[in-house]
Amino acid sequence: MMRRNWRGRGYSNNWYRPRKKPTENSESGSVNNSSVSARLSSTAGSSRAPANQAPIIISVTKTNNAWKLYLPSEEYPPDATKQEQIKCFKAFVEKNRSIFDLEKIDQTRSVPLDIQSLLNDEDFMKCWSTFNTDLFERPDITLRLLELSLHESLKCESKIKVRILNHKPVIPLASLKVNYFGKLVTIKGTVIRVGSVGLICTSMAFKCSSCKGIQAIVQPQGVFTAPSFCQSCQSGAKFEPLQSSPFTNTTDWQSAKIQEIQSQSASGSMPRSVEIELQGDLVGAACPGDVLSVTGIVQVRGESKGGEDGKRAARLLQLYIEAVSIHSQRNLTNPTLSFTIKDYYAIQEIHATPDVFRLLVHSLCPAIFGHEAVKAGLLLAMLGGAGGGRGTRGARARSLMCWWLVTLDLASRGCCRPLLRLLLEGYTCAARRHQRAG
Repeated sequence: MMRRNWRGRGYSNNWYRPRKKPTENSESGSVNNSSVSARLSSTAGSSRAPANQAPIIISVTKTNNAWKLYLPSEEYPPDATKQEQIKCFKAFVEKNRSIFDLEKIDQTRSVPLDIQSLLNDEDFMKCWSTFNTDLFERPDITLRLLELSLHESLKCESKIKVRILNHKPVIPLASLKVNYFGKLVTIKGTVIRVGSVGLICTSMAFKCSSCKGIQAIVQPQGVFTAPSFCQSCQSGAKFEPLQSSPFTNTTDWQSAKIQEIQSQSASGSMPRSVEIELQGDLVGAACPGDVLSVTGIVQVRGESKGGEDGKRAARLLQLYIEAVSIHSQRNLTNPTLSFTIKDYYAIQEIHATPDVFRLLVHSLCPAIFGHEAVKAGLLLAMLGGAGGGRGTRGARARSLMCWWLVTLDLASRGCCRPLLRLLLEGYTCAARRHQRAG
């Protein structure tokens, strides 16, 4: 006899009830689960590749070599709009061919292009009226079209880059947010850190061992990516890297960090900074302390910072600028000093001052009130004084004079302990110099 209230096997496990789909708040399907976060952090968090960049496979043929060299993700033949834009810029190049130095282009593989000359050309703007908007909204496509036009007009043998000059407006670093992602901007700041120079492979060509077909793969951030199958014969044969192919591009790479200048930073807040990436002839053009104007494309990459087991790593993204061109006042064509009329008038006025030393003392650290004797000693140690001898003896005489000026100022203020300490340090340094000189 069947037992009463017997529900069958699996009743206690609620097998007969439809299972609910996991929600975001459930433990099994939570997006904040450590396993899911670990997978996300292993892909986006630990990778230094931009979040919007993926490997692009290019099928290379003889009819579209130049097009695929610059626009690998765009279809060939191009549409009527792109053909008209290329034709328009080629006409500008032919009309202003004298501004392009072919020898320098062959050495640096880059072409400096003044953007204001394009905007002021009536024929060019009449043919390409949306050029300024396209350059800001779609810099990747617009710059590649300019490079393709220059490559075909100047008959270049290798891939070249366009360096945009005089791009406006210059935006402050405080305004550089995610709404500028993928757009061309120009910023100005001081270089605070420069990384070491390395090599990066941006694209590599491969030859199929079966059909001898050639295809190229864009290497995002230099991460080696080989093709899994041939685009022509659809076979998974072996592939041979072609290092001498024009589609294999290896260039120098360097990272730098710039900080907003003091006039742009808000009072009482930390100055903002952003990282920039330099490639090609831009490598080595930035040094710590330089004030740079950087024109580039705002990109984003994943960061591996966060909580335990990388739980927050997948949600952290860092903005950086892929530099198109940089301009530094240190890299002027004429390194000699230049003075304006106001500078000459100021020098003449200082020369006519009866007490120049007093003016120099008050000009040293003007934000610090008083302490004229200390400033005078520092000024004499840095600039002035007549040597009492030759060699190191003259330097010792100037140093002792500066020490005595500072100690007399401290003695007049009644500072006994600092005075004794300063005298001991001064005589110790003088004795050591005397031993080395003797």
